[in-house]
Amino acid sequence: MTRKYFGTDGIRGKANQFPMTADMALKVAMAAGLALQQSDSSDGTRRRAVIGKDTRLSGYMLEQAMAAGFEALGIDVIFLGPIPTPAVAMLTRSLRADIGVMISASHNPYEDNGIKLFGADGFKLSDEVETQIETYIDSDLSSELPSPSRLGKASRLDDATGRYVEFLKASLPRRQTLEGLKIVLDCANGAAYKVAPQVLWELEAEVITINNTPNGRNINHECGATHTDGLQKRVVEEGADVGIALDGDADRLIMVDETGRQIDGDQLMALLAVNMDADSHLMERTLVSTVMSNLGLERFITGQGMTLLRTPVGDRYVVEQMREGSFNLGGEQSGHIVLADYGRTGDGLLAALQILTILKQKGGKASDTLHLFDPLPQILKNVRVSGDVKPLDKAEVQEALLRAHETLSNDGRLLVRASGTEPLIRVMAEGDDLQLIERVVDDLCALIAEAGQ
Repeated sequence: MTRKYFGTDGIRGKANQFPMTADMALKVAMAAGLALQQSDSSDGTRRRAVIGKDTRLSGYMLEQAMAAGFEALGIDVIFLGPIPTPAVAMLTRSLRADIGVMISASHNPYEDNGIKLFGADGFKLSDEVETQIETYIDSDLSSELPSPSRLGKASRLDDATGRYVEFLKASLPRRQTLEGLKIVLDCANGAAYKVAPQVLWELEAEVITINNTPNGRNINHECGATHTDGLQKRVVEEGADVGIALDGDADRLIMVDETGRQIDGDQLMALLAVNMDADSHLMERTLVSTVMSNLGLERFITGQGMTLLRTPVGDRYVVEQMREGSFNLGGEQSGHIVLADYGRTGDGLLAALQILTILKQKGGKASDTLHLFDPLPQILKNVRVSGDVKPLDKAEVQEALLRAHETLSNDGRLLVRASGTEPLIRVMAEGDDLQLIERVVDDLCALIAEAGQ
């Protein structure tokens, strides 16, 4: 299904440039509100929207524009302030709101921003609903505007962070603490800069917090889940047991062991799967991940008698597969981890607490506990292309892809896809022969770069 504005994770773009303008944000809110009204028969009660954001400078502009759009359609608004994406999903349900909004571009630099939408159930909206919203965005909605007496109003929830902290702690056994663990926490100068240190402190961990002074422009800047060099160094310097890296909206988690080695989402999912399976809590003994997860993870999971199901890239597709099959664990190599027994979307802090609990209970070193398999050599390169060019549709590229698949058919795996959030073509190959996959990736990238101009 081709969509005009929505990508794999909402609407995203450069702030103050289409489609991330105040005017567009207002239209999205009005369109989402109308789609809500069309899909839900009115019972006479006022509709309610909650709006959260990360720490980007443009968040102020976009949240006010979204609020105006909802209010113009007669929908009341509750501002949550800077708060993680999964907290918005949780609070949408907790506050019995009809729709939730997170204003964030996740791991992207501060110049970008985005709009993520959640339904009343806390799940991201379906492709069908997003398509309906796109139709309304491009329509004249003036005839749908209510009378002045029915306009919406706005308020602010002052204890949003506290409610999320209690939700996180409730996912652990009642008397479980993290006492004795020394943790370096990288907040990415993002949405979790308050809540992450707070919940770890309340669970009695020794916490050294870095990158928790957002100024609107430093979110994800050489820090967080996509830039762990600083965290890796700090963990070793402090003699910490483990490091935690979140991204700008705290929906993904990357960890660092006591030696300074990065631990990605594949290793974390493997640990969670093994522990949940040992307790007979892993539904259908199945882990859901994306096509980007390492072949080493697949071999490990199947070797343990479990099943790995793959989906397209994007935690929304992981969640869709989980809901369809009633599975309770899924995620991505990038660190989105979905624990369906507790939440409805990827939650970096929730996953971190579960992993830290396992570390505490086992009592061993993170380097032993967090490393369950050796990943196959994997090469991932991005090729930037012109926004209106589709090199993957060109005959010469398709022929090269067929040849590459044949080359790796017996010794590895190839994945080539267009990014859902940026004008990039992502080329990934993995296999037992590093030199072979490097050659395959480099050749494809060169051809795609030429075709993408």
